Amino acid sequence: MIEVSDLEVRYGTHVAASVPALTVRPGECVAIVGESGSGKSSTLMALLGLAEASGNVTICGVDVLRAGPRELRRLRGSKAALVMQSPQAALPPTTRLGAFMRRALKLHGVRASMEEAMRAVLLDPALLRRYPHEISGGQAQRFAIALAIALGAEVILADEPTSALDVTVQAEVIAVLQRLRAERDLAVLMVSHDLALVSTIADRIVVMKDGQVVGTLTHPYTRQELEAVFGAQG
Repeated sequence: MIEVSDLEVRYGTHVAASVPALTVRPGECVAIVGESGSGKSSTLMALLGLAEASGNVTICGVDVLRAGPRELRRLRGSKAALVMQSPQAALPPTTRLGAFMRRALKLHGVRASMEEAMRAVLLDPALLRRYPHEISGGQAQRFAIALAIALGAEVILADEPTSALDVTVQAEVIAVLQRLRAERDLAVLMVSHDLALVSTIADRIVVMKDGQVVGTLTHPYTRQELEAVFGAQG
């Protein structure tokens, strides 16, 4: 689903992220973790063609860094969906959730049951009649995932999807992602600073520091991260 090699993300002359290789297969969850400024979000944006980058990125068979605008529009949303940290901020405040989802489906030429998509993420379809400010942060995250499901996305790119939520709601969102990737063979790439959280869902964890992938769990930086999270337990 996702194949990356020799990826380099630049902002002007500054190299924000360098990723030699990254693969996410159907039904697999890979997490990229690191402190603020480590390059993890820049990597995620480059995978959707939203940042200046070089190298090779293939998602669902699309050569992202060489694709034209029309092909990228088809990829984004209908094949690869971005779930943001604060989806409520991305939703038009004066549009009901149902109208927004209906518009997105029409834009991509997709016919799907909105109610079924909502139930898939354990949301009451009645919420489609509400405005973004009338739902909680956890419901907004699950609505974003429901939209991806309705559009038929095969890949979900999640940028800090639980950082604004309390612990209980975090667990609910992670459980939904875990179940959906198992049931629908979704490929999930998650960006987070929370190593303890992603370790509950990720099959593999990539650690970044200062724009570089720092490798395996034996690397000193990764060991420090593990000790910071789990040290009190040991």
